[in-house]
Amino acid sequence: MTTKASQIVLHTQDSVAPIGIIAMDGAAELGNKINSYLVQWAQDSGINVDSYMVETTCPRFSSGDGKGLIKQSIRGDDIFIIVDTGNYSIRYKLFGQENMMSPDDHFQDLKRIIQAMSGKAHRINVIMPLLYGGRQHRRNYRESLDCAVALQELAAMQVENIICFDAHDARVCNAIPLIGFDNVMPTYQVLKTLFRSVDDLDITPDTFSVVSPDEGAMQRNMYYASVLGVPLGMFYKLRDYSRVVDGRNPIVAHEYLGNSVKGKDIFIADDIISSGESMLDVAKQLKNRDARRIICYATYPIFTNGLEKFDKAVKDGIIDHVLGTNLTYRPPELLSRPWFHDVDVSKYIAYFITALNHDVSISKIIDPHSKIKDLLKKYNFKGGDNI
Repeated sequence: MTTKASQIVLHTQDSVAPIGIIAMDGAAELGNKINSYLVQWAQDSGINVDSYMVETTCPRFSSGDGKGLIKQSIRGDDIFIIVDTGNYSIRYKLFGQENMMSPDDHFQDLKRIIQAMSGKAHRINVIMPLLYGGRQHRRNYRESLDCAVALQELAAMQVENIICFDAHDARVCNAIPLIGFDNVMPTYQVLKTLFRSVDDLDITPDTFSVVSPDEGAMQRNMYYASVLGVPLGMFYKLRDYSRVVDGRNPIVAHEYLGNSVKGKDIFIADDIISSGESMLDVAKQLKNRDARRIICYATYPIFTNGLEKFDKAVKDGIIDHVLGTNLTYRPPELLSRPWFHDVDVSKYIAYFITALNHDVSISKIIDPHSKIKDLLKKYNFKGGDNI
């Protein structure tokens, strides 16, 4: 049975400590949404609170050196720091030149704010949806292990919980086995947006299929196929291992394994749309197999090579819809595209913060399995029996 978050907020004596939320530069939009949910739940429970936000800043000297500054007391607070390492829209001056913040800059500022706490917080929790260095999750030849080392740095700084979403490879948590690490999948939020945004959906095995774009994305796509009760197919990548381009072996071709997709709507889920070349190639191959509509989803729609290729793909009828979450920066031009649908995960994070702050299981506040079952019933879709 699902418990309302406001019912837990009411029992403040059961909380670990007073909540404090720090939204780093680039995470203000997400942080403010999370804060508004927590404030509303508290007020509904009779608790007089205006905001849980803690004011901080990371000013820089003209040489590029920086520092972290916390502008109010956080002594004894249960601090949740929200950081978007993928936000490239934040700028600062470096020797008079405007410079965009990189993932390295965001991570360094996170460490500066943790330093500024000087051990005064009751507990430090880091919500880093897009893991810093997460795409460099394993070693081939003589390579760095950026994500593993970054997690170890946070553990050494007494961070007790790290929460990420849809990690490129969640096994990176093996680098920090003695602290909390949660890899959260926003499956319910994605399906809710899908059902609301795409007209004339018929979620039956004869009309709808889930297809994984590669071997690495099989687990997340397998879950979607299971809860929806539809077939699952997959592509695997043929790579040229004799060459390295941009740090990886280039993809020669995508090969498909699975049932026929003829006349079906296809849902493809991945963690990141970067250049988008793999997603577009998979969509083209599915269209060549007479698929009806192609619906793409990526937790992090970063579109590093721009939107023009996707505009053309939509115009040519190769792709019909793209879903992506608000867990990282989405430029205004992306949000204005009629083919893009924004998946809001802020309420889910607010639930997660409430659960951690009361040291209770997240499933006691929101059970995604039961929520998905209810969602399928609401839209008169079958499925959910395998949850």
